[in-house]
Amino acid sequence: QVQLVESGGGLVQPGGSLRISCAASGAIGSVGLMAWYRQPPGKQRELVARIRSGGSTTYADSVTGRFTISRDDAKKMVYLQMNSLKPEDTAVYSCYANLRASSVYYFRDYWGQGTQVTVSS
Repeated sequence: QVQLVESGGGLVQPGGSLRISCAASGAIGSVGLMAWYRQPPGKQRELVARIRSGGSTTYADSVTGRFTISRDDAKKMVYLQMNSLKPEDTAVYSCYANLRASSVYYFRDYWGQGTQVTVSS
């Protein structure tokens, strides 16, 4: 069974840094687009950053210059390095991947359960 599992969330002070990770596990054939979304308290989920299989990236305006998304296709992982964190970055961060399980021929969307990131002094 294919699943995405995030790790690395926690409490960090404003101005600090944090790196969160997401591992895709199970019988995976190939991985396409991967991304990080977040849902701040009381707000809707929003795209933070995405990275295509070729390595091209897109960022939300609010995190450009502070966050960096990367991926390791051999390990089937995606990372989000977050620097200069602000209280408004507080949210549940969820991993997303569009991938093909090895037993099928089509791609579909998968989501992780999320990891809490809290920025507070």
